[in-house]
Amino acid sequence: MTDRSRRRPWLAAVLALVVSGLGHAYLRRWGRALGWYVAVTATLVVIVPDAAVEGLIAGDAPPVADVAPALLVVAASVIDAYVLALRNNRDHERERRSAAAERARPEAFSGRTEAAVPPDSSGQPTVDRDGETAAMSCPHCGRETDPSFDFCQWCAEPVPE
Repeated sequence: MTDRSRRRPWLAAVLALVVSGLGHAYLRRWGRALGWYVAVTATLVVIVPDAAVEGLIAGDAPPVADVAPALLVVAASVIDAYVLALRNNRDHERERRSAAAERARPEAFSGRTEAAVPPDSSGQPTVDRDGETAAMSCPHCGRETDPSFDFCQWCAEPVPE
């Protein structure tokens, strides 16, 4: 199992909106966090005009067309953080359910290669052709036991005489 825990998708989206890459860092996706930070910064430096960035820092509202590329990249980052958090939670639930299923059925995952013998309803010893007692089926686990023992050597439960 991985080191995956439930995350809040809305928190990842808000963090990605506040600082680019922070929502991905919250999700522990370090490479993606750095990638989105670089993408938003590169968009601001390369595509958005310097006058729009300076006006934004000064508190003046620049034309929307000038800052639209940066807004699109930030929006994509927010959506990506939200979707990743949802996908993380879905995978976490799937792992939790499979772990619960393993605990519920330990015999299926114990590494035994032989198939379980269906239990004999009577639990009485099996008699071979010569009339000798060959084996006995355990009423608890259904596997063949040695009739000379008064317990099952597989599950350690007492076997009726």
